[in-house]
Amino acid sequence: MDDESLSQWAKRRDARIGQLRAVPLVRGGGPRGAHLNPDAPRVIQRWNGHVWEPHGFAADLAEARRVLFPDTEAARSSGPAPKLGPGTGKHRKPQTPR
Repeated sequence: MDDESLSQWAKRRDARIGQLRAVPLVRGGGPRGAHLNPDAPRVIQRWNGHVWEPHGFAADLAEARRVLFPDTEAARSSGPAPKLGPGTGKHRKPQTPR
């Protein structure tokens, strides 16, 4: 049997401390896919090493994503996307300025 040592398990568990997740507040058997109820309010939960504890509240999926992934908003608004050349292939190169 390939059991991991207690120190390895504790290190792996402690690496997740502070991790956040958003759980929709809907009826049913627990958390489901986020895309199923995008307008449902969410509870932001934080992992403390033992259980998920309440950390905050979001009105919908969009607000929850802004709380969970704040860095992606800055990257997304860094500038306009480059204009691509004609065609539908995935290997299109950006147009050169004229």
